[in-house]
Amino acid sequence: MLAAGLGTRMRSRRPKILHDLCGRPMLAYVLDAARAATGTTPLVVYSPHTAALCEAFAGQAEFALQDEPRGTGDAVRAALVALPAEVSEVAVLSGDTPLLQASTVTAVLEARRAAEAAVAITTVRLDDPTGYGRVVRDGPQVARIVEEKDASEDERAVDEVNAGLYAFDAAWLRRAIGGLAPSEATGELYLTALVEIARRDGRAVAAHEHDDELELGGINDRVQLATAEAELRWQLIERHMLAGVTMTDPLSVYLDATVELAEDVTLEADVVLRGATRVGRDSVIRSGSQLVDSVVGEGCLIWASVLESATVEDGAVIGPFAHLRPGAHVGARAEIGNFAEIKQARLGRGTKQHHFSYIGDAEIGADVNIGAGTITANYDGQAKHRTVIGDGAFIGSDTIIRAPVTIGEGAYTGAGSVVTKDVPPGKLAVGVPARIRERTRAAGPPGASAADAAAAATTEADPASDEEPA
Repeated sequence: MLAAGLGTRMRSRRPKILHDLCGRPMLAYVLDAARAATGTTPLVVYSPHTAALCEAFAGQAEFALQDEPRGTGDAVRAALVALPAEVSEVAVLSGDTPLLQASTVTAVLEARRAAEAAVAITTVRLDDPTGYGRVVRDGPQVARIVEEKDASEDERAVDEVNAGLYAFDAAWLRRAIGGLAPSEATGELYLTALVEIARRDGRAVAAHEHDDELELGGINDRVQLATAEAELRWQLIERHMLAGVTMTDPLSVYLDATVELAEDVTLEADVVLRGATRVGRDSVIRSGSQLVDSVVGEGCLIWASVLESATVEDGAVIGPFAHLRPGAHVGARAEIGNFAEIKQARLGRGTKQHHFSYIGDAEIGADVNIGAGTITANYDGQAKHRTVIGDGAFIGSDTIIRAPVTIGEGAYTGAGSVVTKDVPPGKLAVGVPARIRERTRAAGPPGASAADAAAAATTEADPASDEEPA
């Protein structure tokens, strides 16, 4: 696989073949096609300029260094040095063709075998062949490939071009590669010159004429990169819809290739799903949501919210306008509402954090109510501290919890309280700083809500108590 080129037309400090398409580097797609077609680990030719790919694809490919950019022929020479001696057939692919399919690689290999040819090339006919090497035929036989810089006017008029995908008899290739001479125009060693060498050797040159120019097109600039990404994205969207995913406006959905969607997931317009995101059956992702490296269970609703490295269990409701930051874990059937933010915190089953609140570095139990304006003050300027809130607790509006603090099961905090010490189970903490009270009417009148009960308990607390502040 040829991946040593500078890619100067990308106008980027990053190697061309490491630019992303749908969340994966360009080269990753070509590696997939090569592995699927050959069943072997690809050998990637790199240069000092593209050395970063060795780390990016460690364990996914073998590597051979082309120390100077002396053309495609020299790149294949470098590859042959690293190739095991028992290899009998070689396919040569370009690392900048991310739309390439394994079936096309298989087709050129089969064309070489069928003709017992030294070389098989892949060709395509273009309305505008500018920039491509022209395929010159002698009747039905391929006579040579002429690079545009070296082509005559008549040869430039030829519409059949070299697509840069080859198959070789490996034994012949090892003998012939040393016969390549530098081009007079550029001084490079052209791999395409092997076609003429094969003909001089009396060997056949096979051609597989392909009908999809987009699939074989190389990426040279950012316009072509965007065109290829649009094609890849549509392929992904089509695959998911055929597998049972509903998309109300497919063209406005942005998916990475690494995203997993179960049957009966619904994606509304203007949804972005990135990285290792997984969405379970029957979940709905509403307009304006962005999910990055996050896991959403079954039957969830995510509405106009941002999730980053977060987990949402079955039946939970998130949003609108919630922000789940890395480490957020929302339990089954929990509800996270408007302008609620969670970071490095776990919320239990059925817990509600409806609006205008921040929960960070915390362990929240089941069926807890987090009132509006609640903040876990987790950072003291030097270190982060954790808050623990037990099952069934009720946190009143505008409560500030200065971590580290534990609020016991069934405990309450009054509205506007600043909690600086632990609150025992079933107790009430009110005031600034908060003091512990008994909840004399915790249940409230028949049919009262938890909020009513908290208000009643706060009203009946003894404001003159000298108990230790919490």
